[in-house]
Amino acid sequence: MSNFDEYRPPQGERPNRYRKFDGKKPKKKRKRPGAGAQDGSKEERMAEDFEFSSYYGKPVVKAPPWEWPIGVYLFLGGISGGSGMLAAGAQATGNKPLLRTTRLTTLGAASLGSVFLILDLGRPERALNMFRVFKVTSPMSIGSWILMSFASASAIPALVEVDEMAGRSGLPLPKFARTVLRKLAGPAGAATGVLGGPLAGYTAVLLSNTSNPVWNDMKNHLPYVFVSSASAAASGCALVTTPVASAGPARALAMGAAVSDLVATKVLENGMEPEPREALHHGKSGKLMKASEYLIAAGGVGAAVSAVTKSRAVSVLSGLSLLAGSACTRFGVLDAGLEAVKDPATTIGPQKRRAQRRREQQGLAGDVVTPN
Repeated sequence: MSNFDEYRPPQGERPNRYRKFDGKKPKKKRKRPGAGAQDGSKEERMAEDFEFSSYYGKPVVKAPPWEWPIGVYLFLGGISGGSGMLAAGAQATGNKPLLRTTRLTTLGAASLGSVFLILDLGRPERALNMFRVFKVTSPMSIGSWILMSFASASAIPALVEVDEMAGRSGLPLPKFARTVLRKLAGPAGAATGVLGGPLAGYTAVLLSNTSNPVWNDMKNHLPYVFVSSASAAASGCALVTTPVASAGPARALAMGAAVSDLVATKVLENGMEPEPREALHHGKSGKLMKASEYLIAAGGVGAAVSAVTKSRAVSVLSGLSLLAGSACTRFGVLDAGLEAVKDPATTIGPQKRRAQRRREQQGLAGDVVTPN
């Protein structure tokens, strides 16, 4: 046998075809006493204890890092957009008291909403970064440009109203600047009315365009709910700030918005899958949505009563009820989406039913599918 002939090692030892054979059996390597102990009794372990865990019960979709400032932004955006449309109507009918209050509300709500949006973003420059591009397929990009255009247009008629409220002296503006503002107030007010609807509803498109199982399941009906809620909030604000004699259009809008909001919310819930719909009926979001239903209904009834009695107190109370109901709607929808992603069944349940429906449409309902 040559020195490089194959050597057959003892059982349990890995063979080595290129091992040099010297005629002697290899010596077994002796282990130190206590070597390989796993309980720590013989020697200290270098690795910490750990536990294996599966992905079962873990969230499938990550919740967006949104907090309460976004809820305030959604609410103020609705007030601003609805007030812009109401101001355009007051401008067309020559209702000066209603025109003044709605113009001031439009700019104030838009400005304050922008502050809360920046507060959620963390740094002002992040808001400016939204305007670097204009992307038609991005609801965030479209909404940012709508908000900027709306706020810019609403500033002109609001400044005219402030100038008139200041009396004879007015604002410290040159004469030509005051003349230009007054001439631009009409077209700017009309532009505000045109942009009011998109501003009130774009946030619904923004939410439903995400992978969040609750918001995405609302995509066909959430814009109607948000526009109705915005109309309720804007009319409620007008009822609080406008004299009863001039608040007729606001009362009519309040009654219509209350009915529209209640109907749109019911249609939205009926069109949702069972798991996402449950998120609107339990926990904090369930309480908010139930409160919204009662407050909106009470505000609509109050607006109808104030139309008959001409009571200033009833008008203010109904307006506050509509404002509170609109806020509950926005915060309820927001909280439902943030909380529902913690339960994986909210995502997986609808997915399984959609997959089963597709298989039935393809005639494959009886086939057995095994994972790859």
